[in-house]
Amino acid sequence: MLDDFLLRAVLAGLGVALAAGPLGAFVVWRRMAYFGDATAHAAILGVALALAFDLSVFAGVLVVALLAAAAVAQVTGRGGMASDTALGVAAHSALALGLVAVSLVGDVRADLMGYLFGDILAVGRGDLAVIWGGAAAVLALLAWRWAALLTATLNEDLAVAAGIDPGRERLVLMLALALVVAVALKVVGALLIAAMLIIPAAAARWLARGPEAMAVLAAAMGVVAVLAGLGASLRWDTPAGPSIVTASAAVFVLAAGLGRLRRG
Repeated sequence: MLDDFLLRAVLAGLGVALAAGPLGAFVVWRRMAYFGDATAHAAILGVALALAFDLSVFAGVLVVALLAAAAVAQVTGRGGMASDTALGVAAHSALALGLVAVSLVGDVRADLMGYLFGDILAVGRGDLAVIWGGAAAVLALLAWRWAALLTATLNEDLAVAAGIDPGRERLVLMLALALVVAVALKVVGALLIAAMLIIPAAAARWLARGPEAMAVLAAAMGVVAVLAGLGASLRWDTPAGPSIVTASAAVFVLAAGLGRLRRG
């Protein structure tokens, strides 16, 4: 059955959705949307380095995403520059640098559209193993550090009083974010990864009554968006990655409406 391209696409999308949902909850809680953008955009530079040195694209993207996340975390808020400004500069600079680097790689015909917007319908068995392995690692990491991550997110002073190092928990989130970027590149592309992190989590926030419920609901909404987006892509012959994100946006609008009705 895995020879069927649609089944592989569905499995790939589900793997990304299950990992991005809970992680996206922390991105929303910590207001890290620009941080996610900067890390995701740096993935294109990882693609260029992987192609230049004939390495695995996953490995190249993972290494560059980790370095980018660490660098952005170090410079954010320093030198008198507002954090959103610093992250905006980093995000767009990383994307431009990556595109230039890809164009300079000799004797390599890179499918830039696939790297930018994803190519989920071309996912193979090896890609599935990487996606689900990465997703499992992200979920295991979040489950292991859940209480500490949540405490550090709610109040860093409280975390320190409880013997938790907020800096270490930020590193855990950076590692998880880099892993999600690396596994999601094939599915939705560098330009849309942040959307899969933020939109399902933001939608879940309207309906969830607690942190754990929000994480689970975000993953479920991501799954719905993947299935709806792929269905729409096949029916109307639209790009799969953008269709998934569009479906995610529709889920957000519906969740926001239901949330307002319930609170009203």
